[in-house]
Amino acid sequence: MKIEKPTLLILAAGLGSRYGSLKQIDRIGPSGERIIDYSVYDAIKAGFGKIVYVVRESFKEEFKKVILDELPSEIETEIVCQEIDSVQTKVAYSKERIKPWGTGHALLTVASAIKEPFAVINADDFYGAESFKIAADFLRSVKSDSEYALIGYKMKNTLSEFGSVSRGVCKADNNNYISSIVERTEIKTLDNKIIFKDENNKWNSLTGDEIVSMNMFAFTTSVFNYFEEHFEKFIEMNGVNLKTEFYIPSVMDSLINSNRAKVKIIETSANWFGLTYSEDKPIARKKILDLVEDKIYPPKLWT
Repeated sequence: MKIEKPTLLILAAGLGSRYGSLKQIDRIGPSGERIIDYSVYDAIKAGFGKIVYVVRESFKEEFKKVILDELPSEIETEIVCQEIDSVQTKVAYSKERIKPWGTGHALLTVASAIKEPFAVINADDFYGAESFKIAADFLRSVKSDSEYALIGYKMKNTLSEFGSVSRGVCKADNNNYISSIVERTEIKTLDNKIIFKDENNKWNSLTGDEIVSMNMFAFTTSVFNYFEEHFEKFIEMNGVNLKTEFYIPSVMDSLINSNRAKVKIIETSANWFGLTYSEDKPIARKKILDLVEDKIYPPKLWT
């Protein structure tokens, strides 16, 4: 199957509890650009034809005003709101829960808005131009409806100096397809070592060379059926839990282990950085300025 222009899905519904504000709209670039703007810029240059944003209803209008209204009019965009009841389920869940169910739930929320192969990213992560080109090239030449790709980064290149992060840690088979992917929600550096907390609340070490998911996947629309099926099972098991989240990597790991899908790891050498904590902001600004000085980006993205 071949397509001309894939879609980019940007997960922007997080409320930034660790960051302390809506980091999706925080200005980082020299002309007031946000990290999300650099992702859109790189995606359009790579050949993506449409941008779909997932946000919360509570800041939809503000998001539209400060993000979408500043984009060039020729860029096709759509906003979809993620709330706890955005996806219908036959299984009852606790009415005390307010927060939506996580990144996998966000992906399901846009099922009716995306009709072509697509890539998915986080709003607050800087992925680099190379990563979008890799994703677009894969999507334009994908051979099977059940073959996907992960644009993978080395663990040591994805950490914050200011606290723990969540990453999907991958293992690959001999053909560079993922054999397992495990979401680790607490990874940090301590005494120059990278460690993570496992399911038993025990700390384990990592080398730093592990390939991790930064939620940059390349999918065909067949993935929506899989996520719908797994979401029902997730709610059956976790509907009374007020904090458990439905993660994209967790679903992918289940599909891989059941041989229902294949996910190719495509490693990128692009530089990653992001906004997890407020202390990350000056570092992100410095890195953007360096890229502007190196003429990777213009001083003003949208003219």
